[in-house]
Amino acid sequence: MKKIWLVFTLIPYACFAKDDCATLKTVPETTLTLQQVVNFGLCRNPQTAAAYASYRSAHFTKNAAYSSYLPKVDAHISTSRLHRVHDDWDYSGSLSASYLIFDFGRRSSEFATSLATYRAAGFDYDESVQNYVYSVIGAYYELLNANANVEAAEMALKVAKTAKDTADKKFKAGAVAKADVYKAETTLASAELKLERAKNNREITKGTLLTKLSFPANQEITIADMPSSFGSDAESEDIDKLIEVARKKRPDLLKASANKDAAWNRRNTAFLKNLPSISLTGSVDMREKSVGGLFDDVSARAGGSVGISVSMPIFAGFQNMYNARAAVANYDSAVESERSVRNNAMMDVFTAYQNYKTAKTVLEQTDALLKSATENERVTSGMYKVGRSTMLDWQQAQSDLIDARNQNNAAKYDLYVKRAAVALAIGDIQTKIDGEE
Repeated sequence: MKKIWLVFTLIPYACFAKDDCATLKTVPETTLTLQQVVNFGLCRNPQTAAAYASYRSAHFTKNAAYSSYLPKVDAHISTSRLHRVHDDWDYSGSLSASYLIFDFGRRSSEFATSLATYRAAGFDYDESVQNYVYSVIGAYYELLNANANVEAAEMALKVAKTAKDTADKKFKAGAVAKADVYKAETTLASAELKLERAKNNREITKGTLLTKLSFPANQEITIADMPSSFGSDAESEDIDKLIEVARKKRPDLLKASANKDAAWNRRNTAFLKNLPSISLTGSVDMREKSVGGLFDDVSARAGGSVGISVSMPIFAGFQNMYNARAAVANYDSAVESERSVRNNAMMDVFTAYQNYKTAKTVLEQTDALLKSATENERVTSGMYKVGRSTMLDWQQAQSDLIDARNQNNAAKYDLYVKRAAVALAIGDIQTKIDGEE
């Protein structure tokens, strides 16, 4: 889809660097675009912040794995007092070091496990961000749809008032029966009720968006509408190309692959624990002994050693054997999990793509329906004014127009959501917005 992807700068402070959006208590009074709302939400959202903290934890764990390539140095100091004929004091200190020379690749396997786990945490964070962005997109378009429904209800109320005034005038002129006035009054009352319901729904959808941005639901927010020239055939892409993009970019697929790599390295590590390891060791120690007090008879001795040590597990109660078997089973599970995630991802892409194509068709159909209903209401109202149509016909035309306008609004914003769903399905909510190149 040439223009389908949405651009979002995943830098929390991109649009509100001056105000420090994380500490704001009220929504800015300016009209916010979709990208500003998304950036604003990422700055304040606790879910993505928690995912980022987990990612940083994995980063530090990965850095800690480098320690196996460095020597280990330990220091030890002690003092003791012996109660004999004289008070004897012993002081000792030692410094020991060791460095792993060869372990048949176990150290490398453990580091590879940490690296794969770190990559998986990064993809998990990416997935959390994209899911949150998608939820904000949905809430944003729901509010736009609610605003449009309020405007449609206000227009319907205006038409109903016109119908009521026309019926009153014609009744006073003796051109129609009192029943036309009653019907017009009923339509007017129904239009007022629908307007109140539309306003109530708008307040709820506005509160939903504010909550996603971590603001109180009773505050006000003004958002910009989206361009209506949208949904052309040029945006269609072959489904096979979308699936190929998903294989390369979708975070849950990449995370499943990283988890499989981590499980593979854990399996190797569990096996390599049964093999010997060779280390270079060295130590320096000093010991002092005083007899009869701190400054009486003092003797000192210093020494050191250097050598190579070899260690190999012989028997650990079958622990290593069962750990190795468990690691093999965990790897098999990770392989099947990756396959399951891949199958689900391909189905998500297919479903999102079909829903997007359907949404485009629905928008085209509702555009035609709205044009027809608008013209029908205009003609029917004119015919009623000259006595060639009944109030019932005009009422029906008004009802059809309201339904057509609401369906068109829903189809318009649903198409935006379906477009974002395709971007989410292939893991690419990050490159373009509003159909711009």
